[in-house]
Amino acid sequence: MLTLDRAQALITAGIEEARSQGLNLAFAVVDPAGHLVASARMDGAPWIAPEVALGKAWTAAAYGAPSAAQGEKMASLHAFSASISVATGGRYTPQIGGLPITDGGSVIGAIGASGGTGQQDEDVVRAAIG
Repeated sequence: MLTLDRAQALITAGIEEARSQGLNLAFAVVDPAGHLVASARMDGAPWIAPEVALGKAWTAAAYGAPSAAQGEKMASLHAFSASISVATGGRYTPQIGGLPITDGGSVIGAIGASGGTGQQDEDVVRAAIG
């Protein structure tokens, strides 16, 4: 189970990693159904970054895989990708920077980050998960 304490610890680890790289990011942690558990926006992170981080986390939770995997699948299916985004109220965000959180092989949630390049976002959340 993904507890609030664990979600906040993941965000704290993400903030520490982002600071070590000189980045200002936003983070979102969701449960397996994509519901927000915790979020934070570092000083200096873009105002839109929290929503993008949430979308990346939601997408990783929905598919139990990195959010980037959906981007790869949808690379040539732009209309279909847009349709999924509309159908999910804009939550579907097939961009790099969201990773599932697992425990014993089961997806218990996901974390997303935004504010850097997609690769920076993913590297930071990967480090936060450990």
